[in-house]
Amino acid sequence: MTRHSFSVGQSVELFPGRLDGNVPRGTYTVQRLPPNDGVDREYRVRNIRDGHERVVRESQLRPGLKQLFG
Repeated sequence: MTRHSFSVGQSVELFPGRLDGNVPRGTYTVQRLPPNDGVDREYRVRNIRDGHERVVRESQLRPGLKQLFG
């Protein structure tokens, strides 16, 4: 089983796909790491601005700016 690339509490940037409807891109915080045996692991994330939680795939995430430049 492959490990998640991001950890709980980490700030990430979400880049939704064109089929993801009106999911806002931007900064999210990782809330949970659901078990997943697939290649594209899932994360429960919370939007910094509106507080909504979503389940997203790892391929939609990038490290947050704070991790890159902090």
